[in-house]
Amino acid sequence: MNFVTIDFETATSDRSTPCEIGLTFVENNQIVKTLSWLIKPHCYPNFDFFNVLIHGITPAMVADQLEFNELWLEILPLIEGKFLFAHNAGFDFSVLRKTLDAYDLPYPNVVYACSYIMAKNIWPGLSSYNLKSLCNERQITFDHHRAGADAKATAELILIALAEREITHIDDFKIKSRMAIGNLSSTGYHPCQTIRTYTKPDFRAVAADTSHHDRDCLFYERNVVFTGKLSSMERSAAQKIVISIGGRITDGVTRDTDYLVVGFQDYRYVGEDGMSSKQKKAIAMVNSGANLEILSEDDFLRNIDGKWNSIKVTVETI
Repeated sequence: MNFVTIDFETATSDRSTPCEIGLTFVENNQIVKTLSWLIKPHCYPNFDFFNVLIHGITPAMVADQLEFNELWLEILPLIEGKFLFAHNAGFDFSVLRKTLDAYDLPYPNVVYACSYIMAKNIWPGLSSYNLKSLCNERQITFDHHRAGADAKATAELILIALAEREITHIDDFKIKSRMAIGNLSSTGYHPCQTIRTYTKPDFRAVAADTSHHDRDCLFYERNVVFTGKLSSMERSAAQKIVISIGGRITDGVTRDTDYLVVGFQDYRYVGEDGMSSKQKKAIAMVNSGANLEILSEDDFLRNIDGKWNSIKVTVETI
């Protein structure tokens, strides 16, 4: 495997203010070099106290450094067309995109993956997946929250994971780490995500029992779609309730959808904006005048209140 790990430190909470970038280069599963640059952010000399407390980079340290748009001329050839990794890639690639946007620079053409998501998929059940905790478990020592050190530690961690799963090619990586690889290019951006395996439930027996149909219920004879994880019950149980009441469950948001019920969204699956493709499509449809309503989990529960206990036995046993 050949890849490059990337890490940013920022001067403020604004992600377009990187003050350091680190790159580690891996060729044939060997770390060959690590490079890092301090950056004079466009907000100079204004740094957030909390950010300085984390990484220790002060305005004085970057006073004579290049701004990102000048440094980019050197960095772009190093990453263009490469396979990149970042630990919590949602943050680092947001920094990259927002900084390029701030300087009106085009995006590079890269594919990338998140080592945080990779670790959760390859090593399930750990108490923490932050870079420091994962490296402590695997005896990787580094100067945390400096970009070069973090990039190198990320590369070391990835190499351990690749060896454990016998991953030697990017196609193996997709399969064995259960991750859809993200990409950034001149035409746009698509986040990396966990590939979920999903078996569609068989609700035929529930639909055949009409004894709990309720014409007064909001969902009766309406098309209902769910997205995200519900905190009150499994999605399949909520779907059974809708069907038991006399509603219809559909997989995707279409012009026939009446209600989209939104649960908790995991950024590993939906990306950094926290919205699934179903939710984004529904919002766009509502904005264009579609007769579709987006409901929270609380909204859903209020509309099945009083019906749950009477059909609980039915939906749990069918």
